[in-house]
Formats: sequence, structure tokens, C-alpha cells
Amino acid sequence: MDLLPAEAPSIARKQGFRSLKLVNIAMDDILEQNPVGVVYGRLDNGLSYYVRSNSKPKMRAALALAVKVGSVLEEEEERGVAHIVEHLAFSATKNYTNHDIVKFLESIGAEFGACQNAMTSADETIYELFVPVDKPELLSEAISVLAEFSCEIRVSADDLEKERGAVLEEYRGGRNAAGRMQDAHWVLMMEGSKYAERIPIGLEKVIRTVSSETVKQFYKRWYHLHNMAVVAVGDFTDTQSVVELIRTHFGGKVSISTPPLIPEFPVPSHGEPRFSCFVESEAGGSAVMISCKMPVGMMTTVKDYRNSLAEAMFHCALNQRFFKISRRKDPPYFSCSSVADVLVSPVKAYIMTSTCKERGTIESLESMLMEVARVRLHGFSDREISIVRALMMSEIESAFLERDQIQSTTLRDEYLQHFFRNEPVVGIEYEAQLQKTILPQISAAEVSRFAGNFHTAYNCVIKAVEPRSCATVDDLKAAVLKINSLEEERKIPPWDDEHIPEEIVTIKPDPGSIIQQSEFPSIGVTELLLSNGMRVCYKRTDFLDDQVLFTGFTYGGLSELSESEYFSCSMGSTIAGEIGLFGYRPTVLMDMLAGKRAEVGAKVGAYMRTFSGDCSPSDLETALQLVYQLFTTNVAPGEEEVKIVMQMAEEAIRAQERDPYTAFANRVRELNYGNSYFFRPIRISDLRKVDPIKACEYFNSCFKDPSNFTVVIVGNIDPTVSIPLVLQYLGGIPKPSESVLHFNRDDLKGLPFTFPATVIREEVRSPMVEAQCSVQLAFPVELKNSSMMEEIHFVGFLSKLLETKIMQVLRFKHGQIYSVGVSVFLGGNKPSRTGDVRGDISVNFSCDPDISWKLVDFALEEILRLQEQGPSEQDVLSILEIEQRAHENGLQENYYWLDRILRSYQSRVYSGDISASFQVQDEGRSNVRESLRPSTAQLALRRILPSPCKKQYTVVILMPQLSRLRLLKPFFQYMPNKFSRDAKLCI
Repeated sequence: MDLLPAEAPSIARKQGFRSLKLVNIAMDDILEQNPVGVVYGRLDNGLSYYVRSNSKPKMRAALALAVKVGSVLEEEEERGVAHIVEHLAFSATKNYTNHDIVKFLESIGAEFGACQNAMTSADETIYELFVPVDKPELLSEAISVLAEFSCEIRVSADDLEKERGAVLEEYRGGRNAAGRMQDAHWVLMMEGSKYAERIPIGLEKVIRTVSSETVKQFYKRWYHLHNMAVVAVGDFTDTQSVVELIRTHFGGKVSISTPPLIPEFPVPSHGEPRFSCFVESEAGGSAVMISCKMPVGMMTTVKDYRNSLAEAMFHCALNQRFFKISRRKDPPYFSCSSVADVLVSPVKAYIMTSTCKERGTIESLESMLMEVARVRLHGFSDREISIVRALMMSEIESAFLERDQIQSTTLRDEYLQHFFRNEPVVGIEYEAQLQKTILPQISAAEVSRFAGNFHTAYNCVIKAVEPRSCATVDDLKAAVLKINSLEEERKIPPWDDEHIPEEIVTIKPDPGSIIQQSEFPSIGVTELLLSNGMRVCYKRTDFLDDQVLFTGFTYGGLSELSESEYFSCSMGSTIAGEIGLFGYRPTVLMDMLAGKRAEVGAKVGAYMRTFSGDCSPSDLETALQLVYQLFTTNVAPGEEEVKIVMQMAEEAIRAQERDPYTAFANRVRELNYGNSYFFRPIRISDLRKVDPIKACEYFNSCFKDPSNFTVVIVGNIDPTVSIPLVLQYLGGIPKPSESVLHFNRDDLKGLPFTFPATVIREEVRSPMVEAQCSVQLAFPVELKNSSMMEEIHFVGFLSKLLETKIMQVLRFKHGQIYSVGVSVFLGGNKPSRTGDVRGDISVNFSCDPDISWKLVDFALEEILRLQEQGPSEQDVLSILEIEQRAHENGLQENYYWLDRILRSYQSRVYSGDISASFQVQDEGRSNVRESLRPSTAQLALRRILPSPCKKQYTVVILMPQLSRLRLLKPFFQYMPNKFSRDAKLCI
């Protein structure tokens, strides 16, 4: 069920949730089956369409072509073809060739990337576009692209060969530990059905050898307009004109064959539970999964909707218990969660998943089963359900308040679910009324009954994952029998609730006062200097009615510590978080915050200490109370909390050691940044040196002195209500008699890191279950202080240019990678207002190990070509358009403004006037945009990167460790024939 802003005139748009009237309903009332608030229909050729006007974000549209075709429709020789068709769509169609669709998307600022534009599952394929609509022709062309996908995908032998490498690389990327575990569990869950053998990525053999004719026949057979829908949600002045565009581009399309009947593929029931002990040497840790399958029910009546609410309340209440158990003494697991999920069209499942210590899977399984059995025997308490009810009521209130501000992509996705699964779209106003009416009526007993769906007698799959074999199937069976026996004998006691305090702040502080107030109208910002020295800057926005964001920062962090102090103090945030940053254990605070939307967290970084929050305007007081508690609480380490943290940290380190990528990442870090203790990976031996008392003392001192902090608040704040709260809870933080951890930003200790002065090309060989290969190509960057404001923007533009051009070469020209990323790291520099800035630009991709060095050289050649010849005019225009569209979207987001204001305070040109700093940054961006041409981009590439680029760089490639047999092969090549023929190796 979606939360959508329907255009119901009977309800005032700004009416508050608390005054929203209840509805008079009967449980057998039928929910509206046609989607509310959208122009919905079907063309004569069978294509369905959904069109809705929505102004968030402005001048943008979220489009999709939904196709009821997935991998389950493939025959044995077609396994993977549904996904290949999705790839070919962006490669060539009747009117677009050589990835012209990608070039079109980039030219209008709509980025193309891995998993951004399309996805294929067992039952469906979705093509998505997010495009600007400030020019009428852009929407028309974007819809024409979707029309091409529907009937005009070109499937030639050449097209297929060009795309095989990208599909193979996507396949290879999924054959890591997580992918193998996921695939194995899927097969176990779907055993006996066609779904079990139709994982969407397909078979490597088919990807390598399938003919273009086979792909073409699959496309012609299943891609029929009757099985498709177009969804268009965006800032449209007239929805009917959008319908006409759909009619123009799709109306003339006629599918070749008669509409195929989409078969149903049942998933057989099984009377006995299925058990599996999966050993994965590269697993990130030990885990247990319990899945109970059931048919997907249709939601047609109010009763069905009520059941969905009660089901959601069940999983929420169960998860609350799981979290509390995970924070007890000697917990059976580190984390555990429960969820209901639709797996495939006919089947959904209740799924419990836990992560636990090594050799702890049986204990974890028993605890999970025990808790569900406890609910079946004793139910949830009224208090537990009242907490869950408050949480859900808070969520629907937030959705209702922001009903006019929902993102178009969110609405698009909800209409897709209506097309694929007939999920009702009743409109947010009516849905809010339904929930406000129904939630108070749902009893603890009604919620508790859903525990019956977590049965182990039938349709249940229980799986343990371990890096080393410990548990057996017999152990899993014994655990099930043990808990079943305890339940039958009613030997499981009721849940014991904790005492929950009423107030977060028991004694309200005396409010501070405003010493100085400054207005900066050019950016809509007000700055306050409080009596305790804290600086508070706020900007009132109307982007989201139910959002207020804030971040406080001060200079001075982990870089100031000696090596002997570093490991203890760096664990301070983690240990304090486990004990409770705000004076209450996390399990207690969770219940105290029930029904409130207020989150606050704290972080200690290399050069800064920060706290951040996200809350509803109505819960701003609660969020600020948490900040007050952060500064006034002295966290003291408890033995049990420290034990849990250390155990989790040790398991995480062991998991990293099993991951083939760890050695690769460590070598990249060591090579590019040196072997400083700050960049060096933490080891188990380092954990043993951690002093919890010192860790907590350091953390306490980090958030003690308010006079060091600047706080930026952005969102829907009413100053007449908010400023008194700011004065009480921020201004009321006591200032210590002596300054605590006060640092001048220009005097901070810099982290020691030096990029190699020469070319270094290395391989890192790691043992792997299946061959993986990752490449990082890095170049040093040095930005001069005199031109910093503009150089920073040049770096952003150039990184996007490099990403686009290397993608064109390695994927579109050579067809050997799936995606490429270009990232910039400048974070090692201390935030001084003087001196140059050093860092690196890195190119990252994965590929076939056998051609990795060849692809590295292709990338280097392309970068060198750009330095020598420059990019094309169209390349530059596309990059400018992508940046401009991202900028326009950002201007409508609270997070963007929060980040911009923070960066203005932290800018090296800031000297007390936030608007002046903001303006200098804006001018730097504008100057770069105005000057960016092929020639200036070429000069910037020479200036910012080593020139020529081949004179200084590092390449590290992760390769599979060679087997002993492969290492011996060269030796055998030179042995006499008789010896090599008769010799036998036992390896």
C-alpha cells in the first residue's frame, strides 16, 4: 500500500493530521481498485498508462516502462536472456545506435549508470528515466525512448557481442560471497519450482554463447504491449498533453504476435522444514535465516488493509524485542530482524535474519525461535503494542503532512506496484484517515496472532551460514525440536518489560540568551551567538513540512592524538554508543522515543567532532533535549557493554580478513597514503590495547564545551517556537570554567600521507572461491591555495568527465566492464586556511582478470588523449548539463542547503561573514561553468593531474591467487615429454 497525495478537494491541503476526521467503515468495504490521483487508462494496442502531475522536484519527470516479463519465462537455453534484453535496450534500437540513448540522457543531464536505469527480476523488467522537462521536446524524446524499448530493441550479432562483456562482468561481480549465499538460499526457497532455476543474471555459459536469434525470439515472444505500462510522474502543467505524447509515441506501435498468456509458476508446498548449513569461506560472519513461505494475498477490502497494518505492527514489535535481546549480557546474536517480503508473484515469506559470533548459530537459532514461541504463548503486552502504534501513527502523520512534497520517483514506484501486483492506491488523505481510525482498534492479541505464521512445521526453510563448518543439519533440527518441546510444555516465561522513564531531561536547564544576532538575507540565514559561546545558524525552508535537519561541528579530532592514544580513543564513539550517548541505554531510549520522529548521532573524525539530527518540527524539542544530554552526560564504560562492542569489533575484523578485497584495499591505502597508524587497518592485537575508560573519557571531553561549536539548522522551523527551544537546550548547555579541547583550525596536526613520486603497478593476489578482479588507478592531485575556490569545482567537473569518457571506452567501445567510478579524495588535509591541498583522483572498475592490465592501459590512453587533444564540445556540454541539473535538484532539498551552509562556515575564505563565504563559493562555481570549454578542460586536466598522466600514478589490481598447479605449469613446459606425461600430482 502506498502513501500518495491524492487530489481530494474535500480535505483542506494544509489541514493538520490531529484534526483529521475518522472514517465510518465496515471491514467488508471494498477499497478503490483504480488508482487515485492519477490519469489511468489503456491504449487500443493494449498499453496501460499512468500520468500524474507532481511538482517535487520542480521541472523534472520520473518515467518508467514496466514489462511483465522476467527470467522465469526463459527456457533452459535462454537462461539470462531477459536480462540481456534489458542491456541491449540502451545499446541499440531502431532509431538509436551505438549507445546514442546513453549519450542523449547525458546531454540533458540525466545520468546513466549501473542499476540506475533498468532492472530485471524473476517476474518483471523495469526501464526508468529521470529527466528535465523545462523544455517540451525533452519529455517527448524521453517518452519516445521508452517506446523504442517496447518494440524496437535491435538485436543484431554485433550488438550482442558488444554487450556480452558488460553482462559477464555483472555476472562475475555477483559471484562474491554475498551473491553465492543469496543464490543458494533462493534455490533452497524455490526448490521444486521453475523459479529455483531462473535466477535473473542467468548462466555464464548462456551469456557467453547465446545467439542473437535466440535473444531476438525471446524479445518478440514476450515483449507485448498488453504486458506493459508507461508511468509518467512529474512537474506537468497539463497531464492530458502527456497522455497525448504517450499516444503519439506508443499508439502506432503494434506487437507482432497475439498477446501471450503469461503463465503462472507455482511454488510447491513442503510438509517438512528444509535445513541447510552453508559454509562460505569469504562470509562476513555467521548468520541464521528462518523463512516461512505463504501465498501472496490480494488487498481488496478494508479487512485486508487492517490485516496488513496488524502484520506490520507484529514485525515492528518483534524487532523491538530482538534489539533489546541483542543488548543483553552475553547476547545470542549481534543483530536480528523480522520482515514480510514478497519473493515472487505467488509467494511471500516471513523472514527472520540474525548475525552472530562464530560458532554461535545454534544459540542464535534457538533464541529466534524462542521469541516467536513466547509471542504465541503469551502475546505482546499492551504497552509494547502502544509503543508500536505510536511509531506507526508518527509515520503516517509525517506522510500526510508531506503529501504535497512526495518525490516523483516515489510516486512512480507506487504506480508500478499497482500495475504489477494490483496494490490499491487510495490516496494519502484517505489512507491517513484509515490508519487513524484502525490503528487504535488493533489489539495486542490481534497482533500476536501473526506469530502463527512463523511456524516450522511446513513451508519453512532454516539456514545457517558460517565461514567454517561448525553446525550440522542435525544440530538445526535438534534446536527446532527443543523449542517446540518447550512451547508444548509451556515452559517459556512471559516477556519481562523494562522500566521506561517519562522524561529525557528530568531537570530543565535555565535558558541561555542571545548575545548577538545577524541576518544574511541573500541566503535567507539568521545567525545567533548564544551566551554560552555556541553559534547557531538557521534557515527556514518549505521543501518538506515534516523535516528539520541540524549539524553541529567544531575543530579538533583524532589527528591530535598520539599513536598510543589513538586506538583507545578512536573506539570512544562506538563504546559510548553502546552504553548510551544521551544518558540512557539504547534499548530504553528506543521506547522513550516511540511516536516521536527525532534522531541524533555523534561522530569524532580526523579533524572535526560533529553531532547531527533529523526530526519533525513537532519533535524539535526532543531532538534538542538529546543534544543537551550529549553534552551533559558522562558516559562510563560498563563491563557488559564493552564486552559486546569488543566482540562485535573482533568479529568484524575477522570478517574483513576473510574478504579477498581486504588485502587489496589495505594495499591501496598503504601505497597511496603511507603506513601511518591513522590509515592502517585496525587489527585484533590493536583491540586488545583499547582502554575503555580512556575511550569514554575522551568521548566525554569531545562534547563538553558548547563554546567551540557552530550549529546549522535547516528545515520547516517557526522561529517563534524554535528559538525558545534553542535557547533552553542549546543555550542551556553549561560552559566549563576552563576551555575543553579548543583548537585553532590553522594549528591542527595534519595526517601524514605522501603519494608515490613514480609509477607503481602492482598485483595483489588473494585466495578466492570464484575469480574476482578489481582495479584502482590513482593520480595525485595538488590544488594551489591561490586558486582554491575555482580548482575545487574544476576537480568535480573533471572527475565526471573522466568517468564518462572511460565508461565510453571500456564499456561502450570494448564491451569489457559493467561500470566505472571516478572518485576524489581530499579529506586527508587539515582544514587550515593556508597552504595547498593534496589528495588523489582514482578510477575504479572490475573486469576479467585476464584482460585487466590491457584495460588499465586503455584507460591511461584515454586520459592521455584528453590531456593532449581535449574533450569534444559535446562532452563538455553534457558534463555542464549533468552538473546543472544536479544543482537545480539540490536547491530544493534541505540536505543540500545544510551542506552548503556548513561548507561556507568551514571554507578557508570564511572570516565571520557566512554570506560572503557562500558568495565566494558560488562565484567559483559560476566562473568555472562560464570558462569550461574543451580547451580549458584540457588545460585543467594537465594542471590538476600529472602531465602527461603516465609519468606518475599507481595501479593496484586484485587478482585471484594462482593455484599451485598453475604456478608449476611453466616448470612442466621444459620437462622431457616422457616425464611430464607419466608424472602425477596430488594437490
